[in-house]
Amino acid sequence: MEKKDIDWSGLGFGYVKTDKRYVSNFKNGAWDDGGLTEDADIVMNECAGVLQYAQTCFEGLKAYTTEDGRTVCFRPDLNAARMYDTAQRLEMPPFPKERFVEAVKQVVKANEAWVPPYGSGATLYLRPYMFGINPVIGVKPAEDYQFRIFATPVGPYFKGGAKPLTLCVSDFDRAAPHGTGHIKAGLNYAMSLHPIVEAHKAGFAENMYLDAATRTKVEETGGANFIFVTKDNKVVTPKSSSILPSITRRSLMYVAKEYLGLEAEEREVHFDEVKDFAECGLCGTAAVISPVGKIVDHGKEICFPSGMDEMGPVTKKLYDTLTGIQMGRLDAPEGWIVEI
Repeated sequence: MEKKDIDWSGLGFGYVKTDKRYVSNFKNGAWDDGGLTEDADIVMNECAGVLQYAQTCFEGLKAYTTEDGRTVCFRPDLNAARMYDTAQRLEMPPFPKERFVEAVKQVVKANEAWVPPYGSGATLYLRPYMFGINPVIGVKPAEDYQFRIFATPVGPYFKGGAKPLTLCVSDFDRAAPHGTGHIKAGLNYAMSLHPIVEAHKAGFAENMYLDAATRTKVEETGGANFIFVTKDNKVVTPKSSSILPSITRRSLMYVAKEYLGLEAEEREVHFDEVKDFAECGLCGTAAVISPVGKIVDHGKEICFPSGMDEMGPVTKKLYDTLTGIQMGRLDAPEGWIVEI
């Protein structure tokens, strides 16, 4: 497959229109057969459910070129399962998990020329999403829905190396204790836009959200889970019913235990113990792990021993091992890598 003539190393993390996308419609109580289309535009009524009541959800995953030249995706079955759960919570008809994975394969195959070459630092980002499309004026679920997947080549989250970030403790709440924090609903991200804009204005890269009920426990940022390393090299990630179950986080915890032989624990993390950790990072699809060097709590600085110059040693091992699995440099656990 001849690749597109693109400056792959110059790509940012943004949208580039590719050749094909997948579309399936839910009408009269059933999903149609679906298929690929070249049309990137969506036409809907002015009263569509998604426009009136934000009935929409999404996923994010990537396709890679491995060291030996194969095109692969990383754990799309988990994205399918998470979107299924999200749809149920939002009273949307879940898209069948097997069809989700098959649609991902179709989109990657149809856009294989857009999958960046190995070693370029770029990947093909996939965005599955679903929304209510028929007119809804009363507060109720839509009846008709559309499921789509588009693909866009993206560059690395960081330019010039993974420099540690500075975060601030937010005065805003990300999610209510019995709300929608555990699903990937668009509305969660809409409410986080004002806090992130305010954080950026103040010179911070992201917010650290605390639990809404007591404001004593670490939750996550607007778009990533936290991962901490203790001074005796134990990997710890916060546990909460209002945290999004990150596929990257789940994979990193497995890597910590099974590949690196480290103790790894998911538990409640109280904010007053953050100062005692040796390393901190944000984990997600975009960057795998983004190192955190400093957290500012209303003027009081928490500086991690790993510093502001580079990833901490354990974080670096986690990053190198997981990206090695994704890129085919290391053997993957069964089912993690889906070849296109």
